[in-house]
Parts: sequence; C-alpha cells; structure tokens
Amino acid sequence: MTSSQTPGFATLQVHAGTEPDPATGARQVPIYQSTAYVFKDAAHAARLFNLEEVGYIYSRLTNPTVGALQNRIAALEGGAGAVCCSSGHAAQIMALFPLMGPGLNVVASTRLYGGTVQQFSNTIRKFGWSAKFVDFEDKAALKAAIDDNTRAVFCESIANPGGYVTDLRAVADIADAAGVPLIVDNTSATPYLCRPIEHGATLVVHSTTKYLTGNGTVTGGAIVDSGKFDWSNGKFPSLADPEPAYHGIKFHEALGAMAFTFYGIAVGLRDLGMTMNPQGAHYTLMGIETLSLRMDKHVANAVTVANWLEKHPNVAKVTYAGLKSSPYYERAKALCPKGAGALFTITLKGGYDACVKLVDSLKLLSHVANLGDARSLIIHPASTTHRQLTPAQQSAAGAAPDLVRLSIGIEDPADIIADLEQALAAAHA
Repeated sequence: MTSSQTPGFATLQVHAGTEPDPATGARQVPIYQSTAYVFKDAAHAARLFNLEEVGYIYSRLTNPTVGALQNRIAALEGGAGAVCCSSGHAAQIMALFPLMGPGLNVVASTRLYGGTVQQFSNTIRKFGWSAKFVDFEDKAALKAAIDDNTRAVFCESIANPGGYVTDLRAVADIADAAGVPLIVDNTSATPYLCRPIEHGATLVVHSTTKYLTGNGTVTGGAIVDSGKFDWSNGKFPSLADPEPAYHGIKFHEALGAMAFTFYGIAVGLRDLGMTMNPQGAHYTLMGIETLSLRMDKHVANAVTVANWLEKHPNVAKVTYAGLKSSPYYERAKALCPKGAGALFTITLKGGYDACVKLVDSLKLLSHVANLGDARSLIIHPASTTHRQLTPAQQSAAGAAPDLVRLSIGIEDPADIIADLEQALAAAHA
C-alpha cells in the first residue's frame, strides 16, 4: 500500500486508531486499567485542564484503550472524531446533550427501538426536552414537525425491530434546510453495511454492545461526529458560546471539526459520567477486527432464512429489506449495497399465543433481549422490549403483538432453519 492510498475497510477495522505500545512494543492494544495519569509537571497539568494540549487526566474523561476504540470507530464511519460511553442509551443522551436545553425538542422517527421511544417519550422530559414522533416516509409531515425549538432530527438507518430502511439523503436534506443536525443510529447496519455520514448525517450513534463487539460480552456506546456541521449558526450555544468551565473557550471557534467530540469528552463525560470501561473497550476492539467477515456471514444467513420463512405456511409476513418482496428492497440496495443487515421480524399466524409458544420451543436460537450476537437470537418485542409502549406505538415501531424479532447469527443456516421449523410446528400444533 502506497502512502497516498486510502486503506480499505478491512484494513481499517484491524489497524485504525492503534499503534504498537510505545513502552513494550505490544501489538494488541493494552488494557490500561488505570484511573489517573501522572502529569509531567504543573505546567503540563494546566495545559491539559485548559484544553490546550491533548492527553490523559482521569479515566472518566479519557483512557488510552477507550481512545483507541474511539479513533477506530471514527475511521470506520468516516467521521472527524468519536466519543465512547457506557451503553447505546448513554450514547443517545450524550449526542443530544450539547444540542438541547429546556423547552427544546428533537424530531424522531416513529420507527425506532422501543427503548429509544421510551427514553424520548418520558425520560428526556425530566431535562425539559421533548420529542415529536413522525413517520419519516411522510416528508411533508417531517418538515412540518420541525419548528424554531427543534435542535435535532433522529432516526435509525435500519430500524430495530421492523427492518425499515430510512431514506437518509432525503431526511438529511430536510434537516440541513432547517439548520439542525441529523442523528442516525447505525447499530443494526454497522459502518460496514452503511455509512450515514456519506448520506448527509451529522452524528452517528451506536450501541457497540451489538454487532461492533459481536459476541455478547460487554455493553457500550459511541457517538461519531462528521465534523461538517456549522455549530455557530445561532442554535447551539453550548458549542458556539463561551464555556465558563474552561475560561470562556468557544468550542466551535477554537476546535473546528473536533468541537463536538471535545465537548462530549470535556463536558459530557466529565459531568454525566457515562464512561466506557477499558476492558469493555478492549473486547469491542477485538470484535471489530472481524466485523466485515461476520457481517458478510450474518447477511448471507439472514437472506437464506428469510427466504425460507417467507414460504412457510405458518408465517403471515416477513419484514426484511433483503427480500425482493420488501417495499424497501431497492432503497436498501442503494443505502446498504453489501446487504440489509441480519435483523428482521416475522408475523405469525396464530397471533400473540403462537409467538410465545415459538420462543419457548426453540433450542438453538436464544431468547434474549439483545441483537447482533454471533449466535442467532429471538425475542417477542410486544411482551418484552416494547411492552412499555401502547398498542398503537408498538405497531408504529414494527413490534405488533403477533410479531417476533430475529437476529440471525453466523451458525450453519441449515441448523437455524431446522430449529425454526420444529418450533413453528410446535407453536401451531
């Protein structure tokens, strides 16, 4: 590879953000299990605390292992910088924190993970923020929902659990025209299948718990900033106005493309404390090394299983954008050319009771509240992850009572199908 050549995705997922340890030459990123770091002298400490020099102070803010993960995820998403935190839900709050204030709102897609709907419907109200939920297929309704108090537009690239694929470029254009950032949850797709920044997103959030780690061992979250948004357009004082905690520094004026990232660390992590631990970061770094290999297998298996399920007499519907029957098939091909992910839902004949019997009859697939594991997983959202929503909200989010969500793993597809076949028979016996 020449010095002018841009590394490919497979190279970045192994090498981006890391170098051999300068002290020992260790090739793998060490787990820096340390809370604090010795300053060279008083002047060095002062420069760090004044944000005049980049370095390590205290692991609530920055840690070398977590820093390596931040750099890698930013490289994979094509962003200017990233902030890692304790979970995907933490990442969502961290993404909104520099943007919002009492009386302000975010316009969100109706097709979101149930936990996100809950967080936006109820929890953020305790900060004085609010959310407006809109069907993002209705572009006129989306435009109308954005008002003078809107500070962000939020959606998922591939929605969990319904598999809906958002028209990111159209939504980004609407957000741009309103002078607010588009935040995209890219957990289901991963940067291997979709890079939202290339389609106009300002911020990308992840639950790194899922496909990025890929083995169901640790929770984590990440926020990636494109570095392209004008935070000094009059709507974002936290990033544009003097920050009293840092002697009046104006983050956007002083730090440019890295303003959001530095604010997320220097203020967000400092005051909210949603810190990722270094061992968790290490697990995720190792998981990312095989991301492209796993996602290719996930997608291939999902296509095989979804096509089989679509023909099954006990299945009323399969909602997967990787199927030619999906209304989002062509959109998925354009947005996610390597595949539409491995998360989809099936609607069962027999309704709620059949769904419960299905999950209780499976032997290979695990009934868990997770997705993106190497193992195939299943859950009945209406009785678990989305049970806090009203029936109307469940249906809008793609989590109706007669529906189960499948996260297809990397096992032999014949074994996945065999387990589903016996469970479907038991559910309709």
